[in-house]
Amino acid sequence: MLNAMDAPISPAHGPLDCRILLAEDDRDHQPLLCLMLEKAGSEVTIAENGRLAVDLACEARNAGRPFELIVMDLQMPVLDGLSATRELRADGFSSPIIALTARAVSTDRDRCFAAGCDDFLSKPVSRFDLVRLLAAHLKRTRLAHATS
Repeated sequence: MLNAMDAPISPAHGPLDCRILLAEDDRDHQPLLCLMLEKAGSEVTIAENGRLAVDLACEARNAGRPFELIVMDLQMPVLDGLSATRELRADGFSSPIIALTARAVSTDRDRCFAAGCDDFLSKPVSRFDLVRLLAAHLKRTRLAHATS
């Protein structure tokens, strides 16, 4: 029997084939989200808090290997996801940042966009929704870079 994690992603939704920074502090969610992203063809780096996410994103960009996408949990220790997103945007980080939260209310969505997030998903997130959304942002970003 095939489970949802083994089911193939349709060509329209993957493979992602990119470097993703997963900013997630929950040790139960980290391996599941990482597995979802790796099964979709991504190279995943985990940041356990918002400060580490900002530092890793800036280090990767400065080393010439920037993350193409960031999946950012909103509620993390040291520096929350919204503050981390604001810092990254202020530092010129232009790749898509997708917010993840367990609290899916319209004010959270508005706060995400105001902080500079490109999109928003609520937990628990399905593999298909996550990959579909990330693939759409990745495609849009790559098209924009190809035409500039």
